[in-house]
Amino acid sequence: MPGPAAPGFQMHRITLGSKAEQKLLVTSEVAISFMGVEGARVLSTPHMIGYMERTCRDLVLAQLDPGYDTVGTHVDVYHLAAAPVGASVRFLAEIVRVSDRRMEFRVEAWNENEKIGEGAHERAIVSVARFATRMAAKQQNEFR
Repeated sequence: MPGPAAPGFQMHRITLGSKAEQKLLVTSEVAISFMGVEGARVLSTPHMIGYMERTCRDLVLAQLDPGYDTVGTHVDVYHLAAAPVGASVRFLAEIVRVSDRRMEFRVEAWNENEKIGEGAHERAIVSVARFATRMAAKQQNEFR
């Protein structure tokens, strides 16, 4: 029979294979504008990746103990097709691997007609209080 968990160790209830979906209407706020032609405005790659990450975070957040959250640690994503302003995009995430405090996700993005993005994302579980303390100390040391 295993002994008690080490101090500070939490037993999160992360379920391998869990899935989540979120939707986004592509607006000018999340579209590129550098091409200079209004009709060429599409969902930007940074926003696509950000929504993929958010979908992963929201999926696992409900499975964590209170006081814990996740931070992104790795992204490997392909932007396959454009989603123009006015398009509805679905972001899908699935937990495909859990190892200690790290989770790997398969991510996809789809517009009404096709897959526009796919790849993998990794997140790490952190204690929000400990993370905030470390970041405050870092700010003090870096911005004196």
